[in-house]
Amino acid sequence: MKYDVVVVGAGPVGAIAARYSAKHGANTLIVEEHPYIGSPVQCTGIISTKALDECDLKPESSFVYRNIRGANIYSPGCHCIKVDGGKTKAYVIDRKIFDRTLVAKALDEGADLILRTKATALKNNKNGAVLTVRQNGTLQEIQTKVVIGADGIQSGIARMSGLGRVEKILSCIQVEGQYEIADADFVEIFLGNKVAPGFFAWVVPAADNIARIGLCVNSSNRSAHQYLQKLLKEHPIVSTRYHGSSTSMVVGGMPVGALKHTCTDAVLIVGDAAGQIKPTSGGGIYTGAVCARIAGEVASIGDASKKGLELYDTMWRKHIGKELTIGMYIHNTLGSFSDQRLDEFINIFDDQKIMDTVKQYGDMDHPSLQ
Repeated sequence: MKYDVVVVGAGPVGAIAARYSAKHGANTLIVEEHPYIGSPVQCTGIISTKALDECDLKPESSFVYRNIRGANIYSPGCHCIKVDGGKTKAYVIDRKIFDRTLVAKALDEGADLILRTKATALKNNKNGAVLTVRQNGTLQEIQTKVVIGADGIQSGIARMSGLGRVEKILSCIQVEGQYEIADADFVEIFLGNKVAPGFFAWVVPAADNIARIGLCVNSSNRSAHQYLQKLLKEHPIVSTRYHGSSTSMVVGGMPVGALKHTCTDAVLIVGDAAGQIKPTSGGGIYTGAVCARIAGEVASIGDASKKGLELYDTMWRKHIGKELTIGMYIHNTLGSFSDQRLDEFINIFDDQKIMDTVKQYGDMDHPSLQ
């Protein structure tokens, strides 16, 4: 097989990269190792309004469960501040349908898709690269000018191309179950080193009395699963509202900090594989979509040299590099706080003037004030 651009990974980021590559005239192929698009799910399933816009999608009822306008943030001592955006700021979505919608848009632009196909080897040549894949037990070679690695935090493309992998990965877990939801259009955030060291726990309302409850941790003392069980059984707020009957569990990881280099000869790395994740919230669809569009456009030019592909690295850092840097500073600062300091921090923000400023200028995709 021969293609101008091969995108490895059919998640949202891979689908968007493929869409823009094909849209700009490149003969494009998406390679996905799993048998179905959108499975397995490895995401909280909440997306900002700006991220949906960046994906060039409307909030359709086919994949949107609920609108979210703000958050109730609880300190370790269970003091709560309400951050009210005043209007819809995010959507709770069905990730399977969302992913399939994005892939369909890529196919509409002319991209091809093969499932149950895993990339196993990558070798550069004078025309770009040869990607070896295994499909139904059979090895095949695909000649291409550019490979876009959108294959997640354990990216094989990043590893095989010598770009390495993201160094810091938080352990994450989420269940969906019966929960007494206090505010149907607000998520709940729980801070504390005993709750979720290095990050936070969340409750996302998905339907009437059904919520997605999860957390990410940066800890070697206990597993994410152990912290989740403690949250569900012992937390003074969550344990009284959670009524069991978990219907699904999602286990995954969250990369923290972007790769130093996201391109080399014939290869671009994008999304989770590149660490293009908001360190403050763990969200990656907005940042990934921004970078995927750039990756698709740059790859479609057809220059497989490292020098030519460096345009991608320069452009995505120009667009979101500042926000990731600020987000990383906030992540590291809050992660270093004791529970006492977190309580004090939340108390400082429990001020109407500060909340009014956050409401007016705050942006969940951009931690700096615009």
